[in-house]
Amino acid sequence: MRKTGIAAALATAVGLWGPGAAGAGAGTASGLLSNLGPADREILHDEMVEILAGLPELLAGVDLIAISTPAVEAGDIYAEHIEADLADLAAHRDDLFSPDRPGFGTPDAAVTVALFTAADCPDCARAEADLRALAETHDLRVTLLDIDADAALAQALELDIAPSYVFEDMMLRGHMPAIVLEGYLAR
Repeated sequence: MRKTGIAAALATAVGLWGPGAAGAGAGTASGLLSNLGPADREILHDEMVEILAGLPELLAGVDLIAISTPAVEAGDIYAEHIEADLADLAAHRDDLFSPDRPGFGTPDAAVTVALFTAADCPDCARAEADLRALAETHDLRVTLLDIDADAALAQALELDIAPSYVFEDMMLRGHMPAIVLEGYLAR
């Protein structure tokens, strides 16, 4: 491969797998590095930038802007799924957040969360305890739902793990530390 071919390949890789890229393997037939997660892609990007910065002669004559522009915006990849989830949440809003359901916190709170739990689930007990503590310091209403007793609702939302947290505009699967939940409540 000629020197400019190497430079173009490296610069393309920096654009494809760097921060905010559409995804590993985007724009490549082989999908090289497709097993890298976002953090690993960012590390790879940083290392490649460092290498390229140390070898400026490799970049002579290469249009980095044209190469590094991702073909697909990251948000576009999940747009359909996000829209479907939001539609499901809107369709089941009354079932999820009704003040008539068992729960705790201010009935007319600014923020409502439905917590799906299961019997004999230590993470579920921690999740409920965390939310109870947060309800003491935030304008928060939590609806308690059993993932087995409310199986139809859980299935409609494609929730298959307890605990699962359902906000009016998003769903989180698995136990979240209180500090993470507090960040979601503050948005």
